[in-house]
Amino acid sequence: MINTDPQSMAKLVSPGSFEAENHWYPKALNATLHPMVDFFLNLSEIRIIERYCHLHPGVDRDALTSILSYKPKYFKWGGADLINVATEKGKREMVVIENNSCPSGQKSMPLMIDHQEMGSYKNLIERTFLPILKSRTTPSDGRLAVIYDKNIMEASGYACVIAELTGEKVFLAEFKDQTQSPSVKFEEGLMYVYGDDKQWHPIRAAFRYVTQRPWNRIPVITRTKILNPIIACLAGGRNKMVAAKAYDIFNAEYEDSGIHINTPETIWDVSKAEIPLYVKMFGGHAVIKIPYSNAGQGVFTITSEAELKRFMENDYPYKQFIVQSLIGNYHWSSKGKKGRLYHVGTMPNLKGKSYVADIRMMVSAGEDRISPLCIYGRRAAKHLEDHLAEGSDSWPILGTNLSIKMDGGNWDSDTNRLMLTDRRDFNKLGLGLDDLIEGFIQTVCSMIAIDNMAKMLINSKGKFREKLFLSLNNDEQLIREIKEGSQK
Repeated sequence: MINTDPQSMAKLVSPGSFEAENHWYPKALNATLHPMVDFFLNLSEIRIIERYCHLHPGVDRDALTSILSYKPKYFKWGGADLINVATEKGKREMVVIENNSCPSGQKSMPLMIDHQEMGSYKNLIERTFLPILKSRTTPSDGRLAVIYDKNIMEASGYACVIAELTGEKVFLAEFKDQTQSPSVKFEEGLMYVYGDDKQWHPIRAAFRYVTQRPWNRIPVITRTKILNPIIACLAGGRNKMVAAKAYDIFNAEYEDSGIHINTPETIWDVSKAEIPLYVKMFGGHAVIKIPYSNAGQGVFTITSEAELKRFMENDYPYKQFIVQSLIGNYHWSSKGKKGRLYHVGTMPNLKGKSYVADIRMMVSAGEDRISPLCIYGRRAAKHLEDHLAEGSDSWPILGTNLSIKMDGGNWDSDTNRLMLTDRRDFNKLGLGLDDLIEGFIQTVCSMIAIDNMAKMLINSKGKFREKLFLSLNNDEQLIREIKEGSQK
């Protein structure tokens, strides 16, 4: 049982408390959305389908229509990290690196309509969270809450918008991994939040922005309705190991429809001792990932013996890894079964330098379709090199994540590398309307793949299928963390 006298108390957010400057980066709040992005965000489903099928004649139109009108059961809100790549023959593709179950992005998204100051915060809550409150399986009694472990700028924005749209006071509660006596607890699957009145309050529904190993303190099955539930994380939203398997299952199912999730070539269930063998298989260039980390943590780019040696010399809490083909410059990318992929990169700057960049596309499910919400880009710290110097550090050239983990467990962001979809930055990304449509289709497909995996992991009685999960992802430390969370 969690300490019933917490050191921290949840903040109570009242209707009318939303202030735009508190929930956007200043550069995003004062930016003007690029006309092409605005046009894309307002495209109807039929126009997207017709354009995509025109450019991909082998795609089954009915299958694509069913995909875009899919209604997720568990993974209702996601954000894919996509990179714009080219094949050896110059064919362009959008490749899915991962799809996140608690994605950031609101604070980086210029307003679509200047006078609607809640922006896409409001779109997400109206489209995806409020319908949960009307569900017959949502408890009828209790308060509303937003729980978070980082990104207070967006978490507080969601709390303010929920309060405004429901007319209720909403709890905003920090729920960090390392907190010994948090202001959130679970009893028999029901969430409780400790308020400044020094009372525990039952929560009927919660918006979750808990990203760091959330399963070690939130049960897989809860009576409180949570967006997104933990099963979405375990099925791939925060678990790269199971996500890779979910993508393969999806691709096999839709093979005859011409629809395919583009990913780097991936080897899963890899022990540490096996890693050098797979790196060699990829020609000495590879990416090693701890499957359960996020925010740029636990990702290691390998382009030399020196980088592989540094990785092998360290100890890690988990026993299983995934190894992927590395997408770098044309001259130093992995050579996989499908050939070589390389970064298209940003448009060259005035000095002729191009940078690796990715795109975060956030989407959510409504009553009749999955729709885009936010788009922003991130670039690497150092420009792409045609040839790497022996023993050089490849992460500053390839790593795009903006999150910086500070001492004490707090987080900061390197906003200098943030690339907005505004009139100034978007042109630098070198993307066109068809690239955005392709990225959207890839995002939706990866979201559906993870949701389908989540549905397989919950049985007809609403219980977690532990044996099936173990067969997919038998990592002792991870299983220990899940059991710890289920005992809360």
